[in-house]
Amino acid sequence: MRCGLPLTVRWTRPTRHWGWRGFTLKARLIERLTVLGHEPVDCGPEVLRESDDYPPSCLIVGPTVIADTGSLGIVIGGSGNGEAIAANKVRGVRCAVAFSLETAQLAREHNDANVLSLGARMYDED
Repeated sequence: MRCGLPLTVRWTRPTRHWGWRGFTLKARLIERLTVLGHEPVDCGPEVLRESDDYPPSCLIVGPTVIADTGSLGIVIGGSGNGEAIAANKVRGVRCAVAFSLETAQLAREHNDANVLSLGARMYDED
């Protein structure tokens, strides 16, 4: 996501629904955002747990984004749909699923999305 202002990215926990692919996507996003000069904050966990599930994780990111004015969040799941639904339960969160740069930009520009939901299964591993 391109943004004209500095942003802090909050991450959700990986879930059993997408496992190692989500961990890989998260690591690549953190690396790329850091190179671009952003300050990503990994909300964990550091290891994949079979018992992890997405609703509680998404409910961690929402309040964190709301409390940190100007920050944006990213939640990651299998398709991104369930994570968006869970994140949108938090008052003030406007979470959108995006599958391309264009859909992410439109969500930000037209819907003032402050959380982006990505589906790890929707992207090539490269």
